[in-house]
Amino acid sequence: MGTTGATPGRPAGARDRDDAGRARNARPRDGLGRPLPYGAAGVARQPEGIVRTPRQTVAEAQALLDAGRPFHAHEVFEDAWKSGPDDERALWRGLAQLAVGLTHAARGNVTGGARLLGRGAAVVEEWAARSGRLRPHGIDVAGLAAWARELAGTVERNREPVEAAALAPRLRGRRTA
Repeated sequence: MGTTGATPGRPAGARDRDDAGRARNARPRDGLGRPLPYGAAGVARQPEGIVRTPRQTVAEAQALLDAGRPFHAHEVFEDAWKSGPDDERALWRGLAQLAVGLTHAARGNVTGGARLLGRGAAVVEEWAARSGRLRPHGIDVAGLAAWARELAGTVERNREPVEAAALAPRLRGRRTA
């Protein structure tokens, strides 16, 4: 069914638009970001276009990852990627790719999840090597890259969806007691 057909809970011909008139998909989503039917109960969506400090970005994304909502963490990283300084955009883009890779792995998209995890790991490592910053904003780049490659291998071997919350990475390294 296209965007112009009648959909339960939405009039025929109606398109989802934001306050500025840009097309937006307003369908509710589940915890992994999958669209649900109009009118279904979904989880709260992350607001788009929020400018956060790097510290706020990392804290909010970590809370979402810990809650098993990597798709929503990806949206937080995407805001940082789009609004942050030019010299950090690749870092935030790579982190968004890692979150989307975990999303796909949790949804059961084994191939896509593994590829995005590998791609994100390569992007953050390349950014760290180029910038000379191995722990930007306290982010454990090397640990994240190792986590992503290990998870990609696990996903490819087991060929089953993973539990996002149980396998969420620690952006700033291991938990401390």
